[in-house]
Amino acid sequence: MANIDKNSQSNLNAALFAVTLDRAAEPALHLQLAGALRTLVLSGSHGGQRLPASRLFAAELSISRLTVTAAYDQLIAEGYLVARQGSGTYIAEHLPHLIAPEPRPVSAPKPARVLPFHPGVPDQAGFPHRAWARHLERAWRAPAAGLLELADPFGWYPLRAAIAAHLAAWRGLDCTAEQVAITGGAWDGLDILRGAGLLRGRRLAMEDPGWPTLHRLVARAGMSPEPLRIDRDGFDPALIPPDISSAIVTPSRHYPTGTAMPLPRRLELLHWAEAEGGLIVEDDYDSEFRYQGQPLPSLAGLDGLRRVVYMGSFSKLLSPGLRIGYLVLPEVHLAAARDYLSVTGARASVLPQPALAEFMASGEFSTHLRRMRRTYARRQAWLLRELAPVGNLLKLTPDAAGMHLCLPLRPELRATDRQVAALASAQGLTVRALSAHAQLPDPPQALLLGYAAFAEEALAVAAKTLIEILHNI
Repeated sequence: MANIDKNSQSNLNAALFAVTLDRAAEPALHLQLAGALRTLVLSGSHGGQRLPASRLFAAELSISRLTVTAAYDQLIAEGYLVARQGSGTYIAEHLPHLIAPEPRPVSAPKPARVLPFHPGVPDQAGFPHRAWARHLERAWRAPAAGLLELADPFGWYPLRAAIAAHLAAWRGLDCTAEQVAITGGAWDGLDILRGAGLLRGRRLAMEDPGWPTLHRLVARAGMSPEPLRIDRDGFDPALIPPDISSAIVTPSRHYPTGTAMPLPRRLELLHWAEAEGGLIVEDDYDSEFRYQGQPLPSLAGLDGLRRVVYMGSFSKLLSPGLRIGYLVLPEVHLAAARDYLSVTGARASVLPQPALAEFMASGEFSTHLRRMRRTYARRQAWLLRELAPVGNLLKLTPDAAGMHLCLPLRPELRATDRQVAALASAQGLTVRALSAHAQLPDPPQALLLGYAAFAEEALAVAAKTLIEILHNI
């Protein structure tokens, strides 16, 4: 008899105990069981292994012992099984007609490569892997009781408290942990606001140009996006149609142009929300990365969290792979949001939440942000210097914040931003066209060049390639 290891026997038992029989179907149960066992034997991977005793097998499948013995006897007669006196029933060895299935080659798909100038991607080489692994291991080596119980639909409370403390220090936003709801990202946040009835009406005022994905997210959340063209001061509340009472904006740093909304325009927007009884969603996606002075105060902080919902994410601050975002809700809307989430359940995985809470509470998160802010500022300055030879074709203006540059095309460049983006793509670069972010006609022309994720050497090589493209147009 073959020497069968414990793992192989365990695998066989697991396969046997997973057999499903249908009492209401034909053929009879013993024939169904015999067919399932025959298929297992024909796999060719269990020769010589012992089958469970008929009494145990019958108990596992909730059938009679006679059904099991009838199936065993049938397969013994056919030569698939062998009965050994005083030892049990075994799968026959060396059956000549057994053909082991050809193993299928398994190859994981290669992850998409982030090419130079891809905007909005943080530097993953700078991710604090050791610190993160330490907090993750510590959180789950001896998990707190709350982690193993029914999850709060608003998320892990210590993380919500850490986010509230971070926003008070970095964004001038005075909020409590109770007002913070953990989400799986922007779509999650919009779905919660829509499902809880916080966004009035079906139309949502949005910036144009803007984040193209956001338009799709809004539509999937059951609303109709209403794009409104921005100007040098960003979003203009005077353009909002009278039948719209909800808007989503990026006031601290408009995406993708980088424009910051000045105080008079912010106050005008808040006055509009107050007069309309409406709601503003402030998408604050990367304002921590400011290179000149402190980050601008949030619109929600200026409002006192009455008519503004603050929406944030860790995708650009740490890693897109975390899939953790959050909403900060006005107190008047907490009950409605909690009622909705009590039905749908928690959105974001609880697995990384305690580690992120400790990472923030320890001060390592703030240290990481300051380090990345210095790194990104250096890379932005480096990229502008490298692009100096095309200053006659692009407006090379530094940005006070962010992770990418928006460089308007000069009239001397006889091409559109989409044409340049296509030529760059053919050369292995990810250059985004500003016009591709617009929904309205006659869009502005500019190139979006991400620099945060790329070392200076890579930026220099990519800049040289882009310079050659622009000079050859």
